[in-house]
Amino acid sequence: MTEKITILHTNDLHSHLENWPKIRRYLINTREKLQNKDNYVLVFDLGDAMDRVHPLTEATDGKANIELMNTVNYDAVTIGNNEGIGNSHEQLSNLYRNANFPVVLDNIKNQDNGLIPSWVRISKIFKTSLGTKIGVVACTAPFPATYEMNRWYAEKVENVLPKLLADLKDKVDIIIMLSHLGIDVDRGLAKNFKEINVILGSHTHHLLVNGEVVENTLICAAGKWGQYVGRVDIECQDNELLKSSASVVDVAKLPEFNGDSREINNYQQKGEKMLDKKKVALLPKDYLGIQKEWSPLMQASLKAIEGDTGTKIAILNGGLFLGDLHKGIISKNDLHRILPHPMRVINVRLNGYNLWRLIREMEKNRNHLRNTNVKGNGFRGKVFGEIIYDGIKYDSLSKNVLIHERMIDPGADYEIATVDNFVYCPFFPTLEIAGHIDYLGDRFLRDIVGDYFGEKFPV
Repeated sequence: MTEKITILHTNDLHSHLENWPKIRRYLINTREKLQNKDNYVLVFDLGDAMDRVHPLTEATDGKANIELMNTVNYDAVTIGNNEGIGNSHEQLSNLYRNANFPVVLDNIKNQDNGLIPSWVRISKIFKTSLGTKIGVVACTAPFPATYEMNRWYAEKVENVLPKLLADLKDKVDIIIMLSHLGIDVDRGLAKNFKEINVILGSHTHHLLVNGEVVENTLICAAGKWGQYVGRVDIECQDNELLKSSASVVDVAKLPEFNGDSREINNYQQKGEKMLDKKKVALLPKDYLGIQKEWSPLMQASLKAIEGDTGTKIAILNGGLFLGDLHKGIISKNDLHRILPHPMRVINVRLNGYNLWRLIREMEKNRNHLRNTNVKGNGFRGKVFGEIIYDGIKYDSLSKNVLIHERMIDPGADYEIATVDNFVYCPFFPTLEIAGHIDYLGDRFLRDIVGDYFGEKFPV
């Protein structure tokens, strides 16, 4: 007997709640219409649904996003790096406490005991009315250093899939993978794990309008920010997959209702009000955050990260600061407004030669980066902006680097404070290649800056 199965999937919403009312209606209404035609329907999210750039996500540690997702009745979700490393261990452990859907995840374990977290399941099997069994597995991008800072152990996908698929393949007729791994990894998985019938992809924000077939696996992807919803249509005969096809729905072309704008604005306003209630400091003067040159806010922030890391040298970029802090009481909302990045502070140890090399890389890139648009890797601003040092001077004629007015010693060890974006971005390879990096996993840059002002100028 012939059977039709439809999969609807979202990914990388990144708290772009301006698209949520349309997405919610489409998922609910499409599921109902298809079920009325006897289609079996599954709805999945592939991670990075939350992003702390939105004040409501920040104010609720992402729980508001889960409440919104509950209204759709997802059949399963997995996590992205914004959930996995954008939250503390405790925040992530509590994130899905009130979810009405399971979290499937196969490559993250508790670092303390090596066990799978209590809030996830390694697979999920769905059974249609005609008896077709659909197995679902999921993996997220493993970033070992950043997961470790939050006491998680991230396994490589090739280490977990063989046993997982071997255990599952004889129990199901179709295997679907929820992947927050990126398009290149998805293509590799399709070549090496032919048991997987469909890979629903995300993480690299790629859009595959009609999918892509690699070997016998259909790879699907729906872009980013809720701009598209993905759809997979499967036809089975006597519980055996006959054919499958992929498509996407352009959310911008879906009908807009009268109350949508009010709903979207309410999310923003509610988050801002919640953050405004959390007072941080009473500033005696304005702290301007000029992006392309030294500024009072930059100076304070450099001192803040030095104090938190115990270093005497620091480097930041002006594009981090999206506004000013003004005289008077400042709140968590003010800090979030000017520093919306989910960005961690790091302590990097380098010998003198490699620190000299790093500064040379920065000076070589300085003019280019000053007005360069930067996206991703935790950066939520516009341009990279000016590179600003504290405790470092560079002589462009002699190419010498001075550390607190003394010539750098090539054989000595130095520690510098900066942000993790400097490691992720492609401009300063010495940091990743030669640096010994210690991530501060408990707070973001804005929290450390806020604590600095709070100690100096308490409310």
